[in-house]
Amino acid sequence: MQFMKDMNDKIAPHFEKGGRFEKLYPIFEMHDTGMFTPPDVTKTGAHVRDGLDLKRMMITVVLALIPCAAMAMYNTGYQALLAMAKGGAALDSWQMGLFSALGFGADFGNPIACLLLGALYFLPVYITGMLTGAVVEVGSAIMRGHEVNEGFLVTGMLLPLTLPATIPLWMVSMGMAFGLIFGKEVFGGTGMNFLNPALVARAFLFFAYPAAMSGEAPWIATNLQGIDSYSGATLLAQAAETNGALASYDWWDAFYGFVPGSMGETSALACLLGCAVLLWTKVGSGRTMAGVVVGTIAISLLLNISGSETNPMFAVPWYWHMVLGGWALGTVFMATDPVSSAFTNAGKFYYGIGIGALCVLIRVINPAYPEGMMLAILFMNMFAPLIDHFVVQGNINRRLTRNAAA
Repeated sequence: MQFMKDMNDKIAPHFEKGGRFEKLYPIFEMHDTGMFTPPDVTKTGAHVRDGLDLKRMMITVVLALIPCAAMAMYNTGYQALLAMAKGGAALDSWQMGLFSALGFGADFGNPIACLLLGALYFLPVYITGMLTGAVVEVGSAIMRGHEVNEGFLVTGMLLPLTLPATIPLWMVSMGMAFGLIFGKEVFGGTGMNFLNPALVARAFLFFAYPAAMSGEAPWIATNLQGIDSYSGATLLAQAAETNGALASYDWWDAFYGFVPGSMGETSALACLLGCAVLLWTKVGSGRTMAGVVVGTIAISLLLNISGSETNPMFAVPWYWHMVLGGWALGTVFMATDPVSSAFTNAGKFYYGIGIGALCVLIRVINPAYPEGMMLAILFMNMFAPLIDHFVVQGNINRRLTRNAAA
């Protein structure tokens, strides 16, 4: 490692100010600070010493997302092989050839076969998103002359988890570029954005290409034509259409993630594992997560009591809302985004309550769009500064009142 550090220090002058490759300094800096300890040292004035910088924070979030990525691959393959077992669906010829060459049978009961087939769909989407994100991030850093921010690593991991298995790769690239450019770079880059870039990308894809992001066809990675007895609709869509649709499903299957849906959103268990990592490292805010839980339970109970004969979503209990759609992924990884969420401690809790309440309201009041977590978080992103303003102003008023009384 010392040899690599010496070589790195030797070529460093070529990338610094006045060097031949000065404009490529952001690329060199990204490698330098990623592999070795940053050389910057605070010499004067009061300062805080901490081993956690932006790069390490983003890497922590990526590591916390690994269980969701693993479950995304497994469930994608599981749902495809299960549909094939129901009859009428079939894998592509090259997929069957790969399975035969590796000696695996196309059986949904084989975990390795499920992981392999799911990886054939998830990894291309992930790689496409990461490559697009790297191009946008590095290009922006070179044009502006600042360091490469590693926020695209998290966006590149989150976006594939929110997408269906059958989405075309060119859509992934377009969505990633749109999310980074219009959700972050136009505002000045990482730390300046007020919206979550991954959700901006997903919202763009949802409204620009609804056929690829909704309905029954996108969620199962096989050809479902001719299967009358097998539904590819998500549980949220089924609950919005039919009274008692959830009664035929096991809650634990939805908790573990063995249901149709976006590749990485189905497993609340995988999200809980990531939640433990974020809370242990103090990267994610427990106040925000708790607020989302409180908001979800409160509005769900209120709607359950009020009831509606024409809208079956009114009867969905709070514990089902928490395992359906993107609730768990959004609560753990997107609502807690340290840039686009509230900053004050009390504000984080109120911010979370707003997300939980809005998510349920959107799901229930608008059955045509049963998945409400994306819009709820984006909406509350816009109100996070206002929430912080009122919290800070409230603290100031209380101090003034206390001092006046003293």
